[in-house]
Amino acid sequence: MDNTFEVRIWDLRERITKSAKGGRSAKKSYNVRWRVGRKSWSRTYPTKGLAESFRSQLLSALRNGEAFRQSDGLPVSMGREVREEDWFLFAQSYVDLKWTRAAAKSRSGNADALATATLAMLATDRGKPCDKVLRKALTGWAFNKSRRDSAKPAEIQRALKWLEQNTIPVSRLDDLSMVRAVLDQLALKMDGKPAAAKTVSRKRAVLYNALELAVERKLLEKNRVADIKWTAPKKNFAIDRRIVINPEQASTLLLAVEAQQVEGQLRRSMGPRLKAYFAVQYYAALRPEEAAMLVRGDLILPEEGWGELLLSQAAPIAGAAWTDNGARRDRRQLKQRGIGEVRPVPCPPPLTALLHEHLERYGTAADGRLFRSLTGADLAESTVSRVWDRARKSALTETEYKSVLAKRPYDLRHACVSTWLAAGVPSTQVAEWAGHSVDVLHRIYAKILAGQEASARERIERALGQSGGHATSTGRPQTPDDGRTEPDMAG
Repeated sequence: MDNTFEVRIWDLRERITKSAKGGRSAKKSYNVRWRVGRKSWSRTYPTKGLAESFRSQLLSALRNGEAFRQSDGLPVSMGREVREEDWFLFAQSYVDLKWTRAAAKSRSGNADALATATLAMLATDRGKPCDKVLRKALTGWAFNKSRRDSAKPAEIQRALKWLEQNTIPVSRLDDLSMVRAVLDQLALKMDGKPAAAKTVSRKRAVLYNALELAVERKLLEKNRVADIKWTAPKKNFAIDRRIVINPEQASTLLLAVEAQQVEGQLRRSMGPRLKAYFAVQYYAALRPEEAAMLVRGDLILPEEGWGELLLSQAAPIAGAAWTDNGARRDRRQLKQRGIGEVRPVPCPPPLTALLHEHLERYGTAADGRLFRSLTGADLAESTVSRVWDRARKSALTETEYKSVLAKRPYDLRHACVSTWLAAGVPSTQVAEWAGHSVDVLHRIYAKILAGQEASARERIERALGQSGGHATSTGRPQTPDDGRTEPDMAG
């Protein structure tokens, strides 16, 4: 018979792990011992609180007259046959499961999150390599399926061998205190400072998904991440309006990009070749990875006037270690779209002229790409950043250059979306052109949308035939100078 009522639970036993040098105390641990039938069981915890919590569960079941399973020593109320697997091996299996279908940046993100969580899942500090080496071993090899079996430096090999023997079982994440400890670890950078809210949110999502797999594989009874009353860093979705440039500033910056004629003494400048690259981000709200994959066949251009861009590809920079072909850019479909799905975007007259000029001067790569390096390869992120930084330094005042104004090329996209909203384009249409949901649009551009309230009221009044001022409860019109000013939304 598997179940029995013959159970005995002993008091906690404190253990002190001695360091190898000088016999000084390194760390305390606490052991829970109990016997079910004729077999003894034990679990060791790094803190007294965790040990007492588990022992209390056993005592509660014993007092309530529950049977204990002889197969794993646990009360029937714990509800499952326990399968034990160390965290390190489980995390690698999660990476492998997700690898084939994951984008390169997702692979990198999964490795980053799991590496951070692993630092909270260590069984001991004895013989532990430094955190920097552990993280390098985890993200560079253990959690990278394509590199795991490749050659490694000696210190990495030692770190991986240590990890294989010194992570706690996944089942420990049935304890809320342990889950909290992992979440707290996710909220920190390597230097111990708080991580950015967006980073914490991404890592928490990976942990949650990994524990869902653990439940599926019966390594956990329940995913307890959602049960934790844990306050994550507050995320600020809305863009900083200080980054948004106006049309005059945009024109000046594009001219400054084009003016970069010499780079050193022996090479031609990439500046003129990137003018249209930055322009499609400012005039059509393309993401940088979408602009990098714009091809001649995507363009519907009249001689002048409005045209259209038909987007279907993107190439985000993920790093050669995470792509299938070893390239730094991961060529794939548009963000959150199916393979081959097309997103049409209007091409305003200034952009139409710039694209004609670019095609006439530089043509395309063999595969039709408009933007590439001087050798025809994919655009390098360092080249783009260098050209943009030089343009800002040349076109902006010293104060503006040191500010956040158009600090990144991606801010050109924000400026474009802001301009569309300021022009009164419905948010549903803006979201469709920009390639994200209306909900995301409202969260990111909340401050921009709020600035449209005054003009919206004026349009409603005109539609109702009430012009010449705002009607008040007394019937007297108010002048526009009533203390409410509409923000300048030229950008």
